[in-house]
Amino acid sequence: MSDAGGDGVSSAAAAGRRIPPASSMPWVRNLRRFVGTGAGLGSEALMELETKRILLEIFKERQRKSAEAGSIPSFYKKKPEEGSISSRVQRLAKYRFLKKQSELLLNADDLDAMWVCLRENCVIDDATGAEKMNYEDFCHIATVCTEQIGQKCKRFFSPSNFMKFEKDDSGRIAILPFYLYVMRTVSLTQARIDMSELDEDSDGFLQPHEMEAYIRGLIPNLAQLRDMPTAFVQMYCRIAARKFFFFCDPHRRGKACIKKVLLSNCLQELMELHQESEEEVTDAEQAENWFSLTSAQRICDMFLALDKDTNGTLSKQELKEYADGTLTEIFIERVFDEHVRRSKVGVGNSREMDFESFLDFVLALENKDTPEGLTYLFRCVDLNGRGFLTTADIHTLFRDVHQKWIEGGNYELCIEDVRDEIWDMVKPADPLRISLSDLLSCKQGGTIASMLIDVRGFWAHDNRENLLQEEEEQVEEA
Repeated sequence: MSDAGGDGVSSAAAAGRRIPPASSMPWVRNLRRFVGTGAGLGSEALMELETKRILLEIFKERQRKSAEAGSIPSFYKKKPEEGSISSRVQRLAKYRFLKKQSELLLNADDLDAMWVCLRENCVIDDATGAEKMNYEDFCHIATVCTEQIGQKCKRFFSPSNFMKFEKDDSGRIAILPFYLYVMRTVSLTQARIDMSELDEDSDGFLQPHEMEAYIRGLIPNLAQLRDMPTAFVQMYCRIAARKFFFFCDPHRRGKACIKKVLLSNCLQELMELHQESEEEVTDAEQAENWFSLTSAQRICDMFLALDKDTNGTLSKQELKEYADGTLTEIFIERVFDEHVRRSKVGVGNSREMDFESFLDFVLALENKDTPEGLTYLFRCVDLNGRGFLTTADIHTLFRDVHQKWIEGGNYELCIEDVRDEIWDMVKPADPLRISLSDLLSCKQGGTIASMLIDVRGFWAHDNRENLLQEEEEQVEEA
């Protein structure tokens, strides 16, 4: 009985005595404080804790900024300062990436070996005599090329590439278009690598001096430019680079997108100078290519001839002598209003056209049928800057052309008839006004612009049937 009573007392005492919570024990609090300070951790563990802390702070800061900004995305990133660690790392990473991409390209020997493989493993079409290959030949050639050249040529022999080319009734493609495709791909990739190396801030755009440096590097490899005088190289690069910016920088921001440059006709026109001229080419034929040496010298001579006071710029009076003075005065005035900056020196608000503005002027007149050239000219003929032309604008513009037409001893004509003819040529969406989009869609915008600004352009339109007949006779004689 006594034992039973004793056990009951012990049980009651144990039930009344509860274990305190861990947070109230001094030794637990001290241990947690010790662990929280990191005093008992090694250097690696401390570094990991510090890294987590910094990353957490950065994450919280970004969350705070995102909450403040709302739904507006980040559109500006500050570029690293020159000489900073970030700048050096970025430059080194870019160099290594471009070097790796360059090593993956086919060189001249690889391209020659591929052409030999294509010719040795193709079949001759009995009907046309063209060298062709079916998909089985294509796969076999891929294996042979991979063994001889390496894995870097394998990407050209994919099924999707085979399907890009026109096939005959037997499912065969010609080897020449395929080989030209490989060459063009390699050439464009190499051009992109070269341009990216010159892109100092790595933003995907080239500034004028960077584009000039790219062209300067190409000159020794262009067969038709190798004999260029050293003293003319800098001027040539300015002239050549300006065409890229005229067509690839429509908003005149002073930088051209590399992707747009690669896809433009300008680069293809420049690369045409790689080819050795097998036949004697006349100066007139060479002048058609803006990047030829003959064309560049022609433009320089033209500018120097117009610059009567030899101050390096052109006044309105000097520019009026362009093209033997056939351009109208109102057009020259509008060119200075829209495309020539006010001079920082001189009397009053006088304007002088510098060499770069002159190059844009020449490019616009020589490429009137392109969207870029027509946009340049439309800003000039849009007398009130409203974005469209009315019958009154057409009458005002053609009045100067009519005056020069009569002074040249031509027959009398009615301005209203010419105005109605222009309206019939354009067929604008709004019958009361002509917009830039109307001129672009009618496919005769260049002709109409010439009729309104140049008496020689109107003469060519008025005599188009006779000129066409003369061209046909010359072709028949040839």
